[in-house]
Amino acid sequence: MAVLIKGRERRKLRIRHKITGTAERPRLSVFRSLSHMYAQAVDDVSGKTVGHCSTLAKDVKAPAGDLNKSDAAKLVGKTIAAQLKAKGITKVIFDRNGYLYHGRIKALAEGAREGGLEF
Repeated sequence: MAVLIKGRERRKLRIRHKITGTAERPRLSVFRSLSHMYAQAVDDVSGKTVGHCSTLAKDVKAPAGDLNKSDAAKLVGKTIAAQLKAKGITKVIFDRNGYLYHGRIKALAEGAREGGLEF
């Protein structure tokens, strides 16, 4: 029985076939829900999460309370960049997870770049 994969899931699979995170250069995966943004850095070789952050994290939730969703996403990007830089990681592979690169996804990427990550 053939499974019909639509829209974002199809784009997500197409992207994931091409990119893989390593210990030196993890994959920065992004997920967005209607209310929140989530980002995690994954080492696909060992199958471990190197760092993670979201708008629900304690250090992001308080300052992001009065911000709009795009500004909160930018703050998540800066926070994940600070976490990774503390672990000695400066280069990542950006995985937009099938979402279009605009709006909150773009804001998170710009925040991570401002925080010192290269991709």
